[in-house]
Amino acid sequence: MRRPALLVLEDGRTFHGESYGSVGETFGEAVFTTAMTGYQETLTDPSYHRQVVVQTAPHIGNTGVNDEDDESSKIWVAGYVVRDPARLASNWRRTGDLEDRLAAEGVVGIAGIDTRALTRHLRDRGAMRVGVSSVTDDPEALLRKVREAPEMVGADLSAQVTTAKPYTVNALGSHEFTVAAVDLGIKRNVARRLAARGVTTHVMPAGSSIDDLLATGADAVFFSPGPGDPATADGAVELAREVMRRQIPLFGICFGSQILGRALGFGTYKLAFGHRGSNQPVLDRMTGKVEVTSHNHGFAVDAPLEGSVATDFGDVAVSHVCLNDNVVEGLRAHDVPAFTVQYHPEAAAGPHDADYLFDRFRELIAGEKVSA
Repeated sequence: MRRPALLVLEDGRTFHGESYGSVGETFGEAVFTTAMTGYQETLTDPSYHRQVVVQTAPHIGNTGVNDEDDESSKIWVAGYVVRDPARLASNWRRTGDLEDRLAAEGVVGIAGIDTRALTRHLRDRGAMRVGVSSVTDDPEALLRKVREAPEMVGADLSAQVTTAKPYTVNALGSHEFTVAAVDLGIKRNVARRLAARGVTTHVMPAGSSIDDLLATGADAVFFSPGPGDPATADGAVELAREVMRRQIPLFGICFGSQILGRALGFGTYKLAFGHRGSNQPVLDRMTGKVEVTSHNHGFAVDAPLEGSVATDFGDVAVSHVCLNDNVVEGLRAHDVPAFTVQYHPEAAAGPHDADYLFDRFRELIAGEKVSA
């Protein structure tokens, strides 16, 4: 028998449901993801740190959980909201049930609410603070706590999710290049995609210096995805500027893209409700192709969509654009070896339309002409 649970948004909108996962109380930023698959990868993505994730897909937990699909060492979401939890999980790779995993890691969730109505509310009003509780039935008391919780704007979270010490993921087959990856909230599949291309990746703590990166013998530098407000990441921005001063090949994904955007002199801003899911259409302006892509970002780079912009590091242009709302989804520098994308070419569980971007990175490292 599930306990009654309560969800209260900071504007006072209230939903009643049942406890799911751990019994308790949690607070964070309410965001929704439209992904139909990959809930285990979502839960273990460090970029969701301090966020309460709403699944728009109604049935969650159908395939259970396994020992292979985690994108990090733990579940990072602050809370979990689903409509209809699976009563029976069935999959040949299953090693456990989702709700048991949530309970074991202390993740407070709520089930049985109208997630469609909640998602529409967040689309209309924007992402906002939220509380989920299975220990109180008093909406006003929970609302007071919600409004005391920290906001995502101004949140500096990289140090909370980064690796405590460096580690290495070796190339598969023959080793060709070495990359120093600054861990701002990296996902495991980044190093896997690089390893498949003969790249050995040294994953480095967020506070690493340029000397720390170069001590790995790095041929290139990677700035990872991660949580929080990029406007707070001054140390990472200065590190990116130093990498470009030295003409070291540089690739940034998601939070890393925002860091590089700031390093090039652009601003960042918070999106109303963000992009989260695995079905976002993006135009690659180099090829004219439209990719179906995986996203998880609540902030974006403020750069002109047309033409090139003169920066301290030469001309820079927007390389990728989201076709839903014209948000900048990538930058390419013309005079230094650096480029970014705001979305996730390392996407697990998919889609894989953008996997070619790791080939572009490899070509950049090799000094080859970047292919279309």
